[in-house]
This record gives sequence, C-alpha cells and structure tokens, in this order.
Amino acid sequence: MKTKRVGIKYPEHKPSALVLNDAVALPGVGLSIPVRAAKAKLSALLELVAGGQEITITSDGKPKAVLSPVGKHKARKVFTGTWEHLKKMPMQTEGPFADEIIRADRDGRGW
Repeated sequence: MKTKRVGIKYPEHKPSALVLNDAVALPGVGLSIPVRAAKAKLSALLELVAGGQEITITSDGKPKAVLSPVGKHKARKVFTGTWEHLKKMPMQTEGPFADEIIRADRDGRGW
C-alpha cells in the first residue's frame, strides 16, 4: 500500500526575547559577556550586533574583543607630530648609520 506524504506546516518563526543571563553593562565598555557565554550564544549575539549593538567579550573579567556592526568604525586620530619632531632632530653625521647596522646584522645571521 502506498502512503501519501503530507507536508507539515510549521508556525511562522517569530524571534523570542533574547535572554542573556551572563551579560553585564560595564561602565565605559558597554554590554559585555564572558567568552563561555559568548560561545554558547554566538548566533544571538550576532543578531544584536546586526541591530547596531556593540558587544565586548571578556575573559577573566578583562575586555578581550569587541563585536561591532560592519561599517561602524570610529575615525582614527591622524598623527601629525612626525614632521615637527623630525625638524627638531639633529642630523646624524658620525657613528654607525642605519644601513651599516642592518648590513652587519644580516652578515652576522648568514644571509
């Protein structure tokens, strides 16, 4: 006797409230979670990050890594002190120069 396959209708998936029992809000750091809890709840953490939340992963209570949304990068401060510093430095006229030091180091290693 042939059996007829019947498709099963699953209820629509509605995301339930995310429960992160181990997450803690640290001052100056924001939402943080220990490594073990982060490993267990990685998918949920990625959903939070996709929603714009920044999450810090801690190990032994110390921040180790930050999960942040793609494209959200803080602007870096441009270092402008190089030229002023170099202008103040005296010109090297004696002693071993950098190329001599590097050459001696390479020769000593057998390169």
